[in-house]
Amino acid sequence: MKERKARGSDLRWRLALVGVAVGAALLPLSPAMVERLYSAGLYPMVQPWITAASNAVPVVLLDVLIVAAGAGWLALSVRDVARRRSWSSAVAAMGARAVVWAAALYLGFLAAWGLNYRRVPLAEKLQFDAARVSPDSARDLAIVAVGEVNALHGPAHAAIRVAATGDEADMSLAPAFAQAQRDLGAVRFATPARPKSTIFDVYFQRAGVSGMTDPFFLETLVAGDLLPFERPFVIAHEWSHLAGITDEGEANFVGWLTCVRGTASQRYSGWLFLFSELSRALRESDRAALVAMLAPGPLEDLRAIARRIQQHVSPRVSAAGWRAYNQYLKANRVERGTASYAEVVKLVLGVPFDAAWVPQKRAIP
Repeated sequence: MKERKARGSDLRWRLALVGVAVGAALLPLSPAMVERLYSAGLYPMVQPWITAASNAVPVVLLDVLIVAAGAGWLALSVRDVARRRSWSSAVAAMGARAVVWAAALYLGFLAAWGLNYRRVPLAEKLQFDAARVSPDSARDLAIVAVGEVNALHGPAHAAIRVAATGDEADMSLAPAFAQAQRDLGAVRFATPARPKSTIFDVYFQRAGVSGMTDPFFLETLVAGDLLPFERPFVIAHEWSHLAGITDEGEANFVGWLTCVRGTASQRYSGWLFLFSELSRALRESDRAALVAMLAPGPLEDLRAIARRIQQHVSPRVSAAGWRAYNQYLKANRVERGTASYAEVVKLVLGVPFDAAWVPQKRAIP
């Protein structure tokens, strides 16, 4: 009798957990409320503590979670097969467990970071004007980017040759990250995460994934094949996610803002990225003219990036990975999916800046 009651209680608990997860996924929440209570309230208070804890651990905690969860689920599945009289009942038990575990992980994801997907878009906080976005404005800014990368190439590569490696070099971007958050009007600043290499690095390289933000332990994961002049921007992009910027285009924008406030090598990384993004938005004639304006150094760096991608990326693995990520973004209410990456061009063209590349913000009502 007691065993039957315990099983009934356990079933009710599992159903309640799944029900809460489904409700959390479907519940319509006001972006203004999410912004006020979570993105500008609870999240920036807990993020420094979580990231500081993960920084103190040399391993990637997300790797540990994936391996432990996978091993645990497999062990329990073997037990199900051993205890059940039929394969159908064992499979049902495994399926039920997968649903319950997925619900628990989803709720943890929302609490730790995922609710930021429902916050107010960055364009609504800045003086964004869609009328400023045009092929001509893209060409004009691309000319500025060409001038920056041409001027910064020498100092950047000289700094790269003598710079410290490892954590010291990566974390030197932290002051620029803090300044970018300040210029965007943040009151509480996100704590930067020490970039780590994941056990899934081979997949990162084959899929063309430069970096990732761990949404549970708020870690920064970076692909091991990045070139030195790519790494600062990728880190800045991932740190933007730690600041609660979930949209990929917005994270590119904040990553660029971070880099242009940094050292010569960091500024070079940001401007080289932005030139690449702008060139895709240009007319063919304008693109060819701007590429011709590049000095040999930046042009060779762009070719080196192309060679890295050609050498390491598998088109089939990359396409499958991006399809899955596209569905993930859309499931989290990013309607543009992976196309949101390109939104950085619209933001950087549509937002007015002062002379120090400080974006002009909307007045708070």
